Amino acid sequence: MSSDTIYERKINLQLPEFLRYLTPKKVLVSIGTPLMGIALFLFIWAALAPHVVTSLGAVPGPKQVYEQFTMLVDEHQAERAKEAAFYQRQEKRNAKKLAENPDAVVKIRDYTGNPTFFDQIGTSLFTVMAGFILAALIAIPIGIVAGLSKTVYAAINPLIQIFKPVSPLAWLPIVTMIVSATYVTSEPMFDKSFLNSAITVLLCCLWPTIISTAVGVTNVSKDLQNVSHVLNLNWWTHVRKIVLPSAIPMIFTGLRLSLGIAWMVLIAAEMLSQNPGLGKFVWDEFQNGSSNSLGRILVAVVVIGVIGFMLDRTMLFLQQKVSWDKSVALR
Repeated sequence: MSSDTIYERKINLQLPEFLRYLTPKKVLVSIGTPLMGIALFLFIWAALAPHVVTSLGAVPGPKQVYEQFTMLVDEHQAERAKEAAFYQRQEKRNAKKLAENPDAVVKIRDYTGNPTFFDQIGTSLFTVMAGFILAALIAIPIGIVAGLSKTVYAAINPLIQIFKPVSPLAWLPIVTMIVSATYVTSEPMFDKSFLNSAITVLLCCLWPTIISTAVGVTNVSKDLQNVSHVLNLNWWTHVRKIVLPSAIPMIFTGLRLSLGIAWMVLIAAEMLSQNPGLGKFVWDEFQNGSSNSLGRILVAVVVIGVIGFMLDRTMLFLQQKVSWDKSVALR
């Protein structure tokens, strides 16, 4: 019997079980219930919003917020069209200049149009991931060493407890002054605004990962530790083969908490320091005070929440892929 036939039979045997799992009740609970909750929220929002009047007018309902979102999409597309036309004109001008004089020196200028709403989203995502990844690269090794050594843990635990509650708004001016004083170069690789936001994010999301990693390492079962002693594994092999696989669930718990904190910290930092990103977009709309500002701010609020949710789901998906515990649920 061919392998293809065996595979087809396995699929046919598994299919009825899969169909039995997808009962109408389970579909309703897993899909219908969340949709009903969202629909109820939108209904309450639409009913109450017109009755709340601010200095900029009534609070926009879902329909008005969606209209503002489509306007932001149109503005983004128009800006991209202007950018494409700018580079096209520049290429034609330089080609004509070179045709008249092959030795002529042509100038290549970058497009300097205003960043759109979606450009700000990209800036915030790049910044938060830079700060988060750097924090993870620092925090995970520290957490592993602290979990393996009671002396190291006792030494760093007071620092963790002192700095963990510090608000990002307290770190931001310190980081800004230090970066301005030390990052002095005529051709900077990164903008100072990017470094200010990324370092602030790093400082605020170190602690959950350090703590969770240390807890995960200390909770490695005694049986696995005895196996390591029996096999006489060296320190690095012990960490790689025994400690890390056992501690991964707790490490990812810390990473998920850190990423959530990083996203909230970044928006606040961008608003306070006027660094490019979603936080600056919200503040600029607030300062603008037009009839569309409140709707655009609500668009940003929804987008910030959706992105935060997607980042959390991404971390949970990665945990399922790398962890030995495949029972982790996406919830």
